[in-house]
Amino acid sequence: MITPEVCTLAQLVWDYHHVNHTLLPSDCILTLGSHDTRVAERAAELYHQGLAPLLIFSGGLGRLTDSMWTEAEADLFARIAMENGVPQEAILVENRSTNTGENVQLVRRLLGEKGLDPQKFILVQKPYMERRTLATFAKAWPGKEFVVTSPQISFNDYPTADIPVEQVINIMVGDLQRIRIYPEKGFQIYQEIPANVWQAFERLVALGFDKQLVR
Repeated sequence: MITPEVCTLAQLVWDYHHVNHTLLPSDCILTLGSHDTRVAERAAELYHQGLAPLLIFSGGLGRLTDSMWTEAEADLFARIAMENGVPQEAILVENRSTNTGENVQLVRRLLGEKGLDPQKFILVQKPYMERRTLATFAKAWPGKEFVVTSPQISFNDYPTADIPVEQVINIMVGDLQRIRIYPEKGFQIYQEIPANVWQAFERLVALGFDKQLVR
């Protein structure tokens, strides 16, 4: 049940997941796949702003989309970008990865095969995956410069008929848990979690928002 308390707690977690980077001209825009096609629209927007000459879409079918779609996330996102005016020759697609770590690993391989070695990246993801994307990319590809961004949408405006608020909160809670436990597994760099944010996590779990936790 989405009570005022739940909304307050979820807003705390939502705000923590944002890293609030200032965007800078870069060598490429690396867009990480998900179940939110607004991420592809955000990437196309940044391309049209002239922030980078190359758009890379990465993602096969992951833990959310493998039961939703038959088309790989990256293929769908690339098609959306082209529908939004991005020329096909400005796009590269990696459509086999199933998680954020694989996104980075397989994009590295793809760029190597193309003889490309970009140094500056703009990473595009869902709003509540900004921080986890930062932590994963920094671990998986040290030495690169990058900033992270997402669709510019508030928590209140983010849910849709396809992405209901209960699902958003469950995923945010699951991603916060991953930020806590993944560094020791070698998947991410450490990110400090303020006490009030972790308390919000624990309360949301107690209220039943535990559907995306690592067991």
